[in-house]
Amino acid sequence: MADRPAWCFDIDGVLLDISGVLYDSGGEGDGTPIQGSIDAVKRLKASPLKVRFCTNETQCTRQYLVDKLVRLGFPISLDEVFSPAPAACQVIKRKSLHPYLLVHPDAVPDFSEFDLTLPPDCVIIGDAADAFTYDNMNKAFQVLISQENPVLISMGKGRYYKEKDGLMMDVGGFMTALEFAAGCKAEVVGKPDQGFFLGALQDMQVPVEKAVMIGDDILNDIGGAQRSGIKGVQVRTGKFRPEDESQSVVTPDGFVDNLAQAVDLILGN
Repeated sequence: MADRPAWCFDIDGVLLDISGVLYDSGGEGDGTPIQGSIDAVKRLKASPLKVRFCTNETQCTRQYLVDKLVRLGFPISLDEVFSPAPAACQVIKRKSLHPYLLVHPDAVPDFSEFDLTLPPDCVIIGDAADAFTYDNMNKAFQVLISQENPVLISMGKGRYYKEKDGLMMDVGGFMTALEFAAGCKAEVVGKPDQGFFLGALQDMQVPVEKAVMIGDDILNDIGGAQRSGIKGVQVRTGKFRPEDESQSVVTPDGFVDNLAQAVDLILGN
């Protein structure tokens, strides 16, 4: 392929966002695969390149997400998917804490190892959607404000995500509200945290200079990857907006119309 951009050379590992890159979510059913994305994933996995899927999805368990993607036709296994819940659990266990969960009801099973009947001394917040009521937010605030050193663990800090009905407010705004009210700073697990990206690369045994992240979120996918030393390429699908190409906060290493085009460039097709 002529005129291949610099970012697609010398790649050993590919990190892929899921929602907005592989499929569009929202509405009834499992969502809709983005044109060419299933074949693109199959071609990547048939190549010598290593692939991991990095998502901030917290409205369901990781197993449910994998099962849904398989139903849609994607060849994905559980051990290839990196999501914030396992990382949040590790933090809680390391600090010997008891969490108050401000998460989506469908994500609660990911925290089944904890006794949620014990008095909480920390808060885990994710994309709780309709569970972001005043009562639930205030309960989280009360847990935090009662602690000498409040521990707030946020599974991502995205501004918004895309559903079929349009853009939806993500966890970042609710996290910021709790930070302000309780006078604390959240520990973010998931994108854009550097440890999240580096953990996926460590699992693949791929150095940062030989990896590329492909996502639809200019700040969390692209900005987070670049701050970790990883090349970041933005697709014009999912939550992408035309103004992403003219803003000055983050400059992607490249833009592509969709995942299929990115894979064509990487594989030289």
